[in-house]
Amino acid sequence: MDRNAFFWQVQEGKLPPPKAAATLGIRILSVSPDQGRIEVEFQGKPEFTNPAGHIQGGFLAAMLDDTMGPLISSTLRAGEFAPTLNLNVSFAKPAVAGTLLGKGRIIRRGKDISFLAGELFQHDELVATATATVIVREV
Repeated sequence: MDRNAFFWQVQEGKLPPPKAAATLGIRILSVSPDQGRIEVEFQGKPEFTNPAGHIQGGFLAAMLDDTMGPLISSTLRAGEFAPTLNLNVSFAKPAVAGTLLGKGRIIRRGKDISFLAGELFQHDELVATATATVIVREV
């Protein structure tokens, strides 16, 4: 774990969070790079809802991406980043405006390619799941 890496600089308040993450109202609840686990909270805003009153799926996908992304970022060295190569999302239940909980885990951390999984919950009910493939690159 490199405390000079972007993720840790944001956590320590030395750098601002990414604007997309701030838009989603992200809050890191816990992260364990060694165990490959993270829990985050998002604020599903009324502006994210579709005409049926549910949070639009693209926002839920972004929340899942922003669950798994910070987790892999917590394992990177300064000057590295891990763009998403592939994101697969499955929706289980509609979500409404309010708080959502994201849980992520590293399935396999390779030198360049890593595989991640995430779940999104609202009121203790599964809303959506995702898997992602990322590639570690230098800035």
